[in-house]
Amino acid sequence: MNQGRNVLVIGGNRYFGKRLVERLLAAGDRVTVLNRGSSPPPPGAAHLVADRDDEASLRAALGERTFDVVIDQVCYTPRQAEIARRVFTGRTGRYVLTSTVEVYEYEDSIAPVREDAVDPLTVAVDPDLPWDDPAFLDTHYGEGKRQAEAVFAAAGPALPWTSVRVAHVLGGEDDFTGRLKHYADRIAAGEPIAVPARNRPATYIHVEEIAGFLFWAAGQDFTGPVNAASHSTLSTEDLCAAVEAHLGGGRTVLSPVEVGQVSPFSFFRFYGMDNSRAVRLGYRFSSTRQWLARAVAETLGKDN
Repeated sequence: MNQGRNVLVIGGNRYFGKRLVERLLAAGDRVTVLNRGSSPPPPGAAHLVADRDDEASLRAALGERTFDVVIDQVCYTPRQAEIARRVFTGRTGRYVLTSTVEVYEYEDSIAPVREDAVDPLTVAVDPDLPWDDPAFLDTHYGEGKRQAEAVFAAAGPALPWTSVRVAHVLGGEDDFTGRLKHYADRIAAGEPIAVPARNRPATYIHVEEIAGFLFWAAGQDFTGPVNAASHSTLSTEDLCAAVEAHLGGGRTVLSPVEVGQVSPFSFFRFYGMDNSRAVRLGYRFSSTRQWLARAVAETLGKDN
């Protein structure tokens, strides 16, 4: 009898991480979820409680366990990556790091950005920056992910790894960000929506699609960064039109600004990722046009 793979998911108790765990379980994999104990994993998954920032705690929780695949949903800093690299080298055959489109925060190219625009082997790592300061981490999210990728890249073949650079995620009734609600509230009231004077589009992916992509990536053998984004970029106007259609009324009033705070999902720089590497490797993405209306309806629900 096929027992499936032995998979560890670090984090994975909400949003697309939860969906990923459910897909793994449905495929017959033996899944263990490791977190700080704030919430239990989906039914059917084993549970380990540890602080991933504490190497001794992590080693104690893992014991002698080994895994076919580790999927790390919550690695945000080079310090966390260094602990993970030390702990999991020799303990797993594949390490999948959930990264982000934000690694390209300094890019501003009209052409969709390819993975080699940020090569982890060329990224300088500074574990002495104040990564434990939540305010610093919040404003250096992309840098933290870049440096985390660099730490894994430095491991070489001793720890086969990939980083999935995730586009902006939409959809699901459990979207906790409140970003679409920001638009719904203002459109319903006809209030101004602050956007850059030169507002640029971005790449997106549906919550179910990124869960499916991570599930797929766990079963592959490619290494290095890979972009995960649905086909076709979306602009703020596209999002507003979808929200307005869901509301059945309201008025979109965009208020361009040169500097200062702008609305979520509006960008001073182009945030388009080239997904052709994943396509060449065999993944078939949907188009944002196929799921945008559904994503808006899922998140905003019937009350908006």
